[in-house]
Amino acid sequence: MSAEHDKKFFDTFMMVLGVLVAIAIGLYILAKVVAANTQEKHVLADPAVKAAVSERIAPTAKVAVAGEDNSALAPQQPAGQPAGSAAAADLPGEEVYNMACVACHGAGVAGAPKFGDAAAWAPRIAKGLDTLHKHSIEGYQGDAGFMPPKGGRVDLSDQSVMNAVDYMVAGSK
Repeated sequence: MSAEHDKKFFDTFMMVLGVLVAIAIGLYILAKVVAANTQEKHVLADPAVKAAVSERIAPTAKVAVAGEDNSALAPQQPAGQPAGSAAAADLPGEEVYNMACVACHGAGVAGAPKFGDAAAWAPRIAKGLDTLHKHSIEGYQGDAGFMPPKGGRVDLSDQSVMNAVDYMVAGSK
């Protein structure tokens, strides 16, 4: 009698489980149908979504053809900036530090001396500001660590990088 009771229980359990799975599949299909007829149509018709998709699928490069008018291929200048002028403005040291340098010099990443740590900065300051400026602009690989050119922010002007070095040196004496 026990085996028969177990078989009946198993059959009932599987039937209930099958009904629940069928209900779940039905709800999933219903949700997809409702979404296809409402949300997806509105989202795809939204001008902001269309603009974002167009921007993502725009070509990343253009080809200049000899003998053709290639003036449309010239790089665009930011508004208010004359053609041929430097792309990066000279920024104050504290601003450059907070924007770029703090990533490594705030936590001492890759051997970078922490801002305000006079002991770590002393041997570097002893080499002179010209050397520090050169290493910060061109990059440097030393025994104590690695300094990427311009701290990895090649868009910064040389003067901005030097301002940041001067700010960190002044704060670490």
